[in-house]
Amino acid sequence: MGMIDWFQRGVGEMMVARPDAAKSQVVWKHPDPTVPMKSQLTVEADEQAVFFRDGKIVEILNAGRYTLDSSNLPFLSNLVDSFTGGNVFISEVFFVSTREFTGVKFGGRIGHVEDPKSGVPAETLVHGEFSFRVTDAEKLIVGLVGMGRADSHHVRSWLKEQVLKVIRDRVAELLVKNKWPLLDVTSGAYTEEIESDVLRGLSKHVDGYGLEIVRLGNFVVGIDEEDAENLKRLYTDAAYLRTVGGVGEYQKFAAGRAMMGAGEGMAKGGGEGGGAGGLLGGAGLGVGFGMAQMLVQDHRGGEILAPAAAGIVCGHCMANVAAGAFCSSCGKELKATEEAAAKASFCSKCGNPLSPDAAFCAGCGSKRDG
Repeated sequence: MGMIDWFQRGVGEMMVARPDAAKSQVVWKHPDPTVPMKSQLTVEADEQAVFFRDGKIVEILNAGRYTLDSSNLPFLSNLVDSFTGGNVFISEVFFVSTREFTGVKFGGRIGHVEDPKSGVPAETLVHGEFSFRVTDAEKLIVGLVGMGRADSHHVRSWLKEQVLKVIRDRVAELLVKNKWPLLDVTSGAYTEEIESDVLRGLSKHVDGYGLEIVRLGNFVVGIDEEDAENLKRLYTDAAYLRTVGGVGEYQKFAAGRAMMGAGEGMAKGGGEGGGAGGLLGGAGLGVGFGMAQMLVQDHRGGEILAPAAAGIVCGHCMANVAAGAFCSSCGKELKATEEAAAKASFCSKCGNPLSPDAAFCAGCGSKRDG
């Protein structure tokens, strides 16, 4: 039996369609470029069939069932192989999915981004999902996939790189322009704004390849855990400053925090290798006491050191506490201790409160005046 007779027997028997195992592929190339005339071509509702010959696009067929015959598909006459007597045409047939592909995961490092609220840089990360679809089958094949056997994971990998690149640029730009606090961004407060801006930015990178990023889904901008804790402390300090209403009061607060940091450092044995502890991170007890005092003006216009927290002395526990009905240290009534408090005084050297019967200062060891 000759080759021509074999082709004639095979007329109408061949089916050209994407197999079920390849349904998830963005682009699938039919393995045999030699197709008998009158073969049955099936194009599903969510795909297109693209015909190439000699590296050039010949035709694109949308969803439907077709009998591959030049009488009803005139473009096939340009593909006929004359060697077979007109019973076979030669073409590379690509099936391109046009549906939306969802759940494509991505993630990576954005980099150090300065928090506009505090001015402190933080290591920023992003992860999530996105969806995409093909808008131009010819551009995708010629510009990105190529004429070889298509591997759809290459399309997804390339898109992941584009998404991460644009998010990296856009998040940093949006933070600077809009002065969004980083912790607000990580909480999801600006998710819609970021998504809209990123999608606009992506279009110029993927449109030329016949692709569209449809939406971002479940994406999260996060920051390094240690940086996040640091920002929370700074935000808390800023909120306290607004509440107490003044730089002077904030200095008192900072002094208290410094004392706490110094105490934690001592409890850990001096900072354990220089690690961060509190706001000062093991800066030492001397720094803590130094910050725990503020410079104030004396009656001669000079600067002297005074206690960071001014108030009255409780007659029961001798603690220097804020004025009120009860002692914030021991809980006893302050009114009954007015006489003892009146007799209390402060060290002339360091300003530490002195009990009525104290001969020496507990803060600096100096002998009590008078």
